[in-house]
Amino acid sequence: MSVKNIAIGTGRRKTATARVFMRDGTGKIVVNGKELKEYFTSIDLIRTVNQPLVVTSSDNKYDILINVSGGGLNGQAAACLHGIARALTQIDPDSRTALKANGYLTRDSRMVERKKYGQRGARRRFQFSKR
Repeated sequence: MSVKNIAIGTGRRKTATARVFMRDGTGKIVVNGKELKEYFTSIDLIRTVNQPLVVTSSDNKYDILINVSGGGLNGQAAACLHGIARALTQIDPDSRTALKANGYLTRDSRMVERKKYGQRGARRRFQFSKR
């Protein structure tokens, strides 16, 4: 017997990408093979990941399997949030308004600015010397 995915969502933030697979279940969230609390040790990051489920009041309805890669923990948590929100809209189109109002369906497009040639960083210049 295979477990059937109800919805699949892709979430992104900075350089992190999260693939979210939702199934019927009891509210268990697994990130990269570990429990949510094991992977994201900070309470703030755990709260970030759970936000779309709390807003749509579906925290104990689905089991969620997340594969996340790239970026740091903060970006990965935000990518998970984005992916879960997208998957929830596939399951229940009525929840879209609540998720959109909280800004969970919008990809945070802020990225690190690239380093330019002839400079020390993206905007930092070398020290100017008049003499």
